[in-house]
Amino acid sequence: MTVMQKKTRLLRYSAVSSNLGLLAWVALWQASLSPHPHLNNMVMALVWMAPLLLPLKGILAGKPYTHAWANFILMFYFLHALTILWIDDGERWLALIELSLTTAAFIANILFARHRGRELGLKLKKLSLVEKEERARHEGQ
Repeated sequence: MTVMQKKTRLLRYSAVSSNLGLLAWVALWQASLSPHPHLNNMVMALVWMAPLLLPLKGILAGKPYTHAWANFILMFYFLHALTILWIDDGERWLALIELSLTTAAFIANILFARHRGRELGLKLKKLSLVEKEERARHEGQ
């Protein structure tokens, strides 16, 4: 296993802490700070936490690919925060914290995945190279 450089390790800590912070914030928000008036607050908290739990194992393990695809999940929370900021004066400060944590997690995930991927020698092939390989494979059949 390739040793993680200091900068990459710092980015990993940032990514892990911001992802865990968002998970904790969503749980706190839905369970106690502003629970849904008509639904069970614990069930709602679990529903809001569930998507963030999907990539958690890979994030804690420091897998760059998991950090990268976890950003697709973060977009749900990003959009939720922007929507609440726009329409709900009463929960605006809650949404601002959610937006900050989501943005921090998004940026840290991208940077960690990029730096760690380079350290491990993981690269995406250029599209032209993939096309040439596929053409050669299909012409050879």
